[in-house]
Amino acid sequence: MKKIIILGALAMSLFACNKSNPLLEQPNTPYGVPAFDKIELKHYLPAFETAITEQKAEVEAIANNEAEPTFENTIVALDRTGSLLDRAVGVFFNVLEADGNNEMNEIAEKVSPMMSELSDGIILNDKLFQRVKAVYGQREQLGLNPEQMRLVTQTYKNFADNGANLPEDKKERLKEINQELALLSLKFGNNVVAETNSDDVKRFVTDEKLLAGLPESAKAAAAEEAAAAGHPGEWLFTPKRTSFTPVLQYCENRELRKQLLLDYTTRGNHGNENDNKAVIIREMELRIEKAKLFGYDNPADYILSDCMAMNHQTVDAFLASVWAPSLAAAKREAAELQKLLDEDLPGEKLQPWDWWYYAEKLRKAKYALDEEEIKPYFELSNVRKGAFGVATKLYGLQFEKLENMPVYNPEVEVFKVTDAEGALVGILYTDYFPRAGKRPGAWMNEILPQYVDAEGVDHRPVIINVGNFNKPTAGNPSLLSMDDVETLFHEFGHALHGLMSKAHYKSLSGTRVPRDFVELPSQFMENYAYEPEVLKTYAFHYQTGEVIPDELIEKINKAGKFNQGFVTTELLSASILDMDFHELTSAEGLDVDAFEKKSLDKMGMIDEIIVRYRPTFYNHIFTTGYEAGYYSYTWAAVLDADAFAAFKETGDLFDAETAKRFRHLLEQGGTRDAQELYLEFRGKEADPKNLLRRKGFIE
Repeated sequence: MKKIIILGALAMSLFACNKSNPLLEQPNTPYGVPAFDKIELKHYLPAFETAITEQKAEVEAIANNEAEPTFENTIVALDRTGSLLDRAVGVFFNVLEADGNNEMNEIAEKVSPMMSELSDGIILNDKLFQRVKAVYGQREQLGLNPEQMRLVTQTYKNFADNGANLPEDKKERLKEINQELALLSLKFGNNVVAETNSDDVKRFVTDEKLLAGLPESAKAAAAEEAAAAGHPGEWLFTPKRTSFTPVLQYCENRELRKQLLLDYTTRGNHGNENDNKAVIIREMELRIEKAKLFGYDNPADYILSDCMAMNHQTVDAFLASVWAPSLAAAKREAAELQKLLDEDLPGEKLQPWDWWYYAEKLRKAKYALDEEEIKPYFELSNVRKGAFGVATKLYGLQFEKLENMPVYNPEVEVFKVTDAEGALVGILYTDYFPRAGKRPGAWMNEILPQYVDAEGVDHRPVIINVGNFNKPTAGNPSLLSMDDVETLFHEFGHALHGLMSKAHYKSLSGTRVPRDFVELPSQFMENYAYEPEVLKTYAFHYQTGEVIPDELIEKINKAGKFNQGFVTTELLSASILDMDFHELTSAEGLDVDAFEKKSLDKMGMIDEIIVRYRPTFYNHIFTTGYEAGYYSYTWAAVLDADAFAAFKETGDLFDAETAKRFRHLLEQGGTRDAQELYLEFRGKEADPKNLLRRKGFIE
């Protein structure tokens, strides 16, 4: 017991020394949100040091409890540890990703090994594990409800899957592997950001004639970027999607299209200090070694053991079943685009930098659909209102913008979310514009989790949606592309999953579900974005206020299956590449470029398409924890297409009874088995044909 007292006293002493640290105080803010306006760089490291010390003390108290292990004094007690650390993690890592800088990167390099050491210290604490194991062994006799039973089994599995049953020598090696992987992951992500922001890929155009075909809004944005970079009168383009995508779609200058696409797709592969090939090789060496510590031949099977798919054979078979019709559709699309290229450049072969340009031409020709004609109806704040409106009609949620809230950047906005009875559901932050310190892409983060504490108080979550949409210019508000609209609805779906959680325990709340299930709520929301009755609620012309006309809605929906061969093939090729990496049993002699080529050749990838994420900037699998998991977007697409079909079958997109069942699925978080939850909602297994029909691959 003395050891516990000493650790507890140390934690109290450190806490006292850090009383002025806003990360270590209960914030005096509306709804208890973090005091972003008071948090400074100097606060982060001391906050982590204190919070980690506190959680270690909490864990030691459980491990050394002399009472017989019970559900409450072991499993629940463990779930309730780390509240102080939750706050530090939720704030720091969100700001690092969304508004980071070199100083924060340096802090992250210190903090990540500390976090890895803490995690390993908990999982590999044998006295603690023996208590967990004892409760797990008698779980059937404890009279537990389903959520409690799930907490016991998942807690035990978390220990077992992360090394608790390993012999001591292997435990020590596992700690070393985890710490090195944590640092490599940081390095990979930092390299991608550095490459994206590098001066070497800032393309300044001095002659406006070279931008023929580019919409005025895109030129205005590029001109503002150039002026901000000290080049007034020029146009600046970078590997950020908001910058180069309009060029790929509209610019007649083939060389500029080629340059920008290659800038984007070769990031991290230039042989400089930001080159990620050596990082990938080392990550794979360590992941393979880690999998073998647990008796698996490859990382994929080790990782997938806790997912719906269970093993790599299931994933490979699933991907192959969707790949064949997708590739066939992409080949048909390529042939159509080649004909258009032949008209402009006889004898030239269609290249990846031609695809978007000629696809846009073909879309106009087939459907008279010009995205620039649609964009004025997709003003960012209106699109967000549209997404909010869907949640209101489905679940009765209300959204109130809060002013004068503490935020980490002036561009961040904050909303209070309540239910139909006015009870607090949670707080939602949105942060939509690109900046130098923000990583590419879009995502949802949990700043504070939902859970019920020992006193029975339901702590409601604080959630954030982050994106990289077009910034407003001097003449225009932020106008979204059709892809951007889907992205906003997608990330909002993740936010709803987190906000609506009704779990009792932190480790089962919100989006803490299998990775091949977590994309269901997000992709489900995408289905509503272009439904005519939904468009009428948010698609208003930013200048005239006119609601989007029926003829444009008809064009959007007629074109809904257009280019889906490209979209799906690009996505699936990245998924297959991910699996090929993680089915490796050895990384000896691994050549990243050659391995990528071999993988693409094996799947029969056509030259006209570049895989969505090439290895050296594939953040999903080398940074953000989606290794052997990128397939989950397509796996969940089968679920989301089938779930949306449940509404369609009623004849009402907002059918109350169906919405009630789907809300229940969202509220459960990870408290139930994912397949069991889906079967309860739908009454049957998901039908893959709903996805293939939606994409136009079958009638």
